[in-house]
Amino acid sequence: MKEIRFYRASDKTYGVFSNLFRSPIQFEGEVYPTAEHAYQAGKARKKEVRDWLMAAPSPGLLAMAAHGLYYWDISPGWSVKKFRRMKAVLMAKFTQHPNLRQVLLDTKDARLVESATVDNSVNRVWGEVNGVGKNMLGILLMEVREQLRKNVASPTTLKAKRTKGSKRSTAVAEMRDGA
Repeated sequence: MKEIRFYRASDKTYGVFSNLFRSPIQFEGEVYPTAEHAYQAGKARKKEVRDWLMAAPSPGLLAMAAHGLYYWDISPGWSVKKFRRMKAVLMAKFTQHPNLRQVLLDTKDARLVESATVDNSVNRVWGEVNGVGKNMLGILLMEVREQLRKNVASPTTLKAKRTKGSKRSTAVAEMRDGA
């Protein structure tokens, strides 16, 4: 099986898979500059902490700040709901940007791996470091790719979910509908 490794948002072909890649997405009624912003917006327990995170001068600094939050600043149940949220954010990103969706679909059946360079627990959950890790971002991207394939095969499904009149993102609607 072919494997595609990615990490930096600035990488020419597959940098689009990074959550730090700058592509605005609408999610839960707001527009965020990156998928990282949309994801981390759900982590903070208090509005003040969320606002502080969203004011970070770059997506990388946002990620660093969010990973350093004290447990009392983190939304209850975050460890359980974070993967569901990430999948919904990725679905929003790749349904709202046809060019990014095409890059993902063009990977066909390749195994997608976030290949981090710094060895820490966060990088080993979301990706792999030296071949070791859970690679949750890669797994979720492959799940989104499969869902997008189904939607391409049946374009009326995606269109119908976009035109329901709800301010909620397509991804949230799909998550609610069991996708």
